[in-house]
Amino acid sequence: MPNIKSAKKRVKVTATKELQNQVFKTSLKTVIKKYKAAIVAGDKELAGKAYLDAVKKIDKAVAKGIIHKNNAARKKSQFTVMLNKAG
Repeated sequence: MPNIKSAKKRVKVTATKELQNQVFKTSLKTVIKKYKAAIVAGDKELAGKAYLDAVKKIDKAVAKGIIHKNNAARKKSQFTVMLNKAG
């Protein structure tokens, strides 16, 4: 455990940020699963809405530094291909 006041604060702040990132990652995975479920179900309209939600969430994850921008670009590209094939 740290003894210096600023180091103690960093431990608390890091723990808080780690929890926030975990919550965001979990919600991101949920949105992606909903999109993939809509694609598998063959519901074009639901898949379109889920696609927009997934892309928005991925972009927010990049802005927050949770995932890398190339990872996000790859995911969005894959989702677009899935959506086009579903139609």
